[in-house]
This record gives sequence, C-alpha cells and structure tokens, in this order.
Amino acid sequence: MPTICALPHAEPVPHVPLAAPFDDPGWMFEPLYDGFRALLYASGVGCELRARQDPHFEGFDDLRERVTGVLGGRGAILDGRVVSLDRHGKPIFRELLKGRGYLAFAASDLLWLDGHDLRPVPLAERKRRLGELLPSDTGPLYKVFTLEEHGRALFQAARRMELAGIVAKRRDDPYARDTVWYRITNPAFRQGASRVDMTATPARARREAVEP
Repeated sequence: MPTICALPHAEPVPHVPLAAPFDDPGWMFEPLYDGFRALLYASGVGCELRARQDPHFEGFDDLRERVTGVLGGRGAILDGRVVSLDRHGKPIFRELLKGRGYLAFAASDLLWLDGHDLRPVPLAERKRRLGELLPSDTGPLYKVFTLEEHGRALFQAARRMELAGIVAKRRDDPYARDTVWYRITNPAFRQGASRVDMTATPARARREAVEP
C-alpha cells in the first residue's frame, strides 16, 4: 500500500460561472454545497485534505481519522468539499467557519483508487467507481447526489432547499487540466455573503471571517 506522499499530485478541475441551468443528455449535474473545496488523499497510513494553494489543511483531525476508518486503508484520491451539516443534513458554511456542527466530506469524484489512475477515465465511469467505493453513505464520508440530463430540475430543487446552486459536468470528460465544470449559483442564496477565500486553510479562514 503506498504512503500518502506516494499518491500522485492532482490539480482540481476549476469551476467556471454560468448564468443559467440547462438540460442535456451528455451532462451530469450535482448540488453545489457550501464548504471548503478540497482533495482528499487516503492510504493505509491515514488521510490528508489538500487545497489548491495550500499543501495541507490545518485542523479537521477528527474528520480525517473518521474518514480513514471508513476507507479502511484503501489508497484513494477524492475530490469534494468539507462541509458542516446541521441536524437535517444541510451544509451550513458559517458553522464550518466556527468549527461547529457535524463535519463531513462530500465526495463528488474519484481520481485514484488502489494504484489505478482514474483521471483519464470518463466522468460517468468515475462516478460508477465512486459508488462502488461508497455503496452507502456514512456520517463522515458520503457521495454527492448526481442527476443526469435534467439540470433545470436540479437547479429548482437546489433553490427550494436553499443550497448554493448546482455544478454541471460533461459525462464523457476526463479529470484533466483543460476540463471545465460549470457552476450555476442560486441568486437567492445568502449564506456565503461573508465568504472568505476558499483556498485558505480553515484556521486562517476562520480568523479572516472574524477579523475586520
């Protein structure tokens, strides 16, 4: 089993803003959760959370230990978000900044698994493999819901649930530098109005959120 350091470096696919939702059979759509975007690196020695501009997240020790227990020593790289869930399972960003609520990792993609690089594999297949890795949701680690083709319906559901919006991904795309995912934000969403830089470490983000 490789160490965490032996796992390959991965660059997260960027989210590009898009004005309006759409329907297309060649696309997959996910709810956009309000939290810290991160890549989760896991192996037999534990797991790490990494962001684009910071090699490692500070804090979240308890979350890392719980996620390690769920994966059971599997070597994996997951793309997703660290979120703080309320008692209804809804992500609450202000609670995340304060280090409160139930911390979890919402996984939306699987880049690497047990020595196999899945980044060249189409998104739809990576989603299938993610479902096999996480056949049922657990408290600290769960897979993000995905809806094929019907982006408008998911966007309306996200608005009703007061979520941040949705993300659109082409089902045949690899996980690559030139791949683009579209972020369609909910115009009525206000929870992230005092948002800080999401590439900052959680400890620094919390400081910036309360400092003038």
